[in-house]
Amino acid sequence: MTLTRRDILTTGLIAAAGSALMSRTSLASVLFAPRPGAWNTYDVTTRIELPTHGGPAQAWIPVPSVTDANWVKIGDNTVTSNGNHAAWQAPHSGAKLIHATWSGAQPTGVIEITSRIALQDRATDLSRPGGARQLSDDEHHRYTASNDHIPLEGIVRQTSDRIVAASGASTPLEKARAIYDWMVLNTYREASVRGCGTGDVVALLQGGNLGGKCADLNALFVGLVRAQGIPARDVYGIRVAPSAFGYKSLGANSDNVTKAQHCRSEVFLAEFGWVAMDPADVRKVMLEESPGHLPLDNPMVQAARLTLLGSWEGNWMPYNTADLISLPEAKGGKPTFVMYPEAETVAGRLDCLDPQSFAYTITSKKV
Repeated sequence: MTLTRRDILTTGLIAAAGSALMSRTSLASVLFAPRPGAWNTYDVTTRIELPTHGGPAQAWIPVPSVTDANWVKIGDNTVTSNGNHAAWQAPHSGAKLIHATWSGAQPTGVIEITSRIALQDRATDLSRPGGARQLSDDEHHRYTASNDHIPLEGIVRQTSDRIVAASGASTPLEKARAIYDWMVLNTYREASVRGCGTGDVVALLQGGNLGGKCADLNALFVGLVRAQGIPARDVYGIRVAPSAFGYKSLGANSDNVTKAQHCRSEVFLAEFGWVAMDPADVRKVMLEESPGHLPLDNPMVQAARLTLLGSWEGNWMPYNTADLISLPEAKGGKPTFVMYPEAETVAGRLDCLDPQSFAYTITSKKV
């Protein structure tokens, strides 16, 4: 029998409703239990060597801008360069970048930025509301609004409404949980996608092909949650250390983290504040943990599914929550998100997903 996209969605909705009854057992505490406690400090260094081709060149390098006393503390950025550089902050999102420029007199433009950051595990006990929280009017609007990256009308809202209706969810937490479970059951990680994906949520739903990487899957999750009027956002960052819980797929397993970028997501719930949620990493565990292509009932998958609804490990550094940034003085278009270095030369905008031809490296060192 051939299933239509509606059949697939409906099947996932029924399963998501049933999964709400799944017991939050001690499984997660045995295999995957991030808990706030010890802080770890890292120096994360981005080095760019940019051929100028004898003409003006410029680069934009993301640096940490997300602060939360519960899990991340930003230190200083140390910058050395053979050109000019300046710190820049996006006016609405607060995303921070270093903007470097070279005149072309240098055959190669070089810049090295070391960001110091302290991280700890993050966990929210969703059975224990912690009191009323509130976003500003501007923040609430930003994180519930439709935009060119994550439009909320049409198929996004229709899918979100079907998920929530099938689950019987009524509160924001119940709705977010139902959408999270639907994501785990119905999407998949597509290894062939370049980088972290493009985050085109409408294309995912219209094509019925719910495969992608973190920027695709977590953008879809954010859009489906926002369509219920619940604030949600992507958080763009990079893994900086191995997982302490034995998950090879959820950590940086060497000092060279050039290709360790990862997009996560958060949902704002009035009784908890911003809550960590990462359905994309559940699908990453299923695809990549040994021996690969693990089923949903595998213990490592079950633990990740339970834990990544409310928690994540402090081995990942956030850059920003921004999308569609107008890079200062850029001649090319707006990138959908900035968690990779971006650069332009007389040849045009370089491919940020090809660090070898772009010639950048990112390394992490525990202090």
